[in-house]
Amino acid sequence: MKFVINRNLFLENLNNVMRAISSRTTIPILTGIKLDLSEEELVLTGSDTDISIQIKLAASEDLQISTTGSIVLPARFFSEIVKKLPGKDFSFEVTENFQTLIKSENAEFTINGLDANNYPRLPEVQNDDSFTLDSKVISELINQTTFAVAIQESRPILTGVHFAFAAGKLKAVATDSHRLAQREIELTDGPTGEMNLIIPGKSLTELSRIIGETSTKISVKSSENQILFVIGNISFYSRLLEGHYPDTDRLLPETSTTDVTFDIATLSSSLDRASLLTHESRNNVVKLSINPLNNTVVIKGNSPEIGNVEEEIAAKAMSGDELEISFNPDYLRDALRASITDQVLMKFTQPLRPFTVVPNQADLKFVQLITPVRTF
Repeated sequence: MKFVINRNLFLENLNNVMRAISSRTTIPILTGIKLDLSEEELVLTGSDTDISIQIKLAASEDLQISTTGSIVLPARFFSEIVKKLPGKDFSFEVTENFQTLIKSENAEFTINGLDANNYPRLPEVQNDDSFTLDSKVISELINQTTFAVAIQESRPILTGVHFAFAAGKLKAVATDSHRLAQREIELTDGPTGEMNLIIPGKSLTELSRIIGETSTKISVKSSENQILFVIGNISFYSRLLEGHYPDTDRLLPETSTTDVTFDIATLSSSLDRASLLTHESRNNVVKLSINPLNNTVVIKGNSPEIGNVEEEIAAKAMSGDELEISFNPDYLRDALRASITDQVLMKFTQPLRPFTVVPNQADLKFVQLITPVRTF
């Protein structure tokens, strides 16, 4: 196989395929990237069995195809070589015994490849009930939920985000059992019937990076254990998590006894300062003292080895009962980063009951729940 290609065009697409390649895979050939060259296009493929990415580059002025074929090359070395090539274009040629010659201006590399016939086949997603979603919708839902998925594998189902489609609505939920993020939106597109998908948080993070700032329609197709997103010339496959996602609606309190509205920037800054000390403590806990009678909110942080911090936070509004509650400040900081308004309403019930963080706009259905910490 032989072709000449624009280096920047190739590198942009190579970087996206590299998102699916892991050095920790148990299948050695999957540490490589597969290149398939036909008379019409060059296809790049990378996979770690959980995620697979395939990108098609059509023949053009930037891709001149001479002879067809296929090869698997060590992804990390190949990527570094292409990044450091000197010229605008480079030539690529596979010679005998899968040796690959890469030339650009005065630079010339020869690297050993592998037989592409030994590369695993991509998953087959045969469900014909495909639908489309707006790329910005997907990106927003990913940013508003994935931070709350479980990292530990003790409950694998919680390492994913639950997407529930029904009656022109989409609800995305993530929880690690200590916190929860739930976002509901109206859909103009989407599947015709009800559908439940549990997609690994890792897959969604990589998908979000590929989507970036682009504004386009994304085709979505799912089968029993795989989902396929098609973004332009990119096909992004991910395995689906099997099992029943827990009923999280019952965790959300219906009433509250203490409500406080904060400016996000003000509250975030106070949390950052308190965390300077609490991160040095074994527990990493801050205490929030709310007194609606005095119209005061005080945040306290303590590290026995370093010292303590106390700061009064300006609240936009508050009502209800006096309350003291302790929690992990990182959970609230993550919740504030995911917020979609400049102000949030925090609703509390009891010192040892979870509290919620919601936008200060009733029409936005986005709720985050944080479990407090017992400090006595």
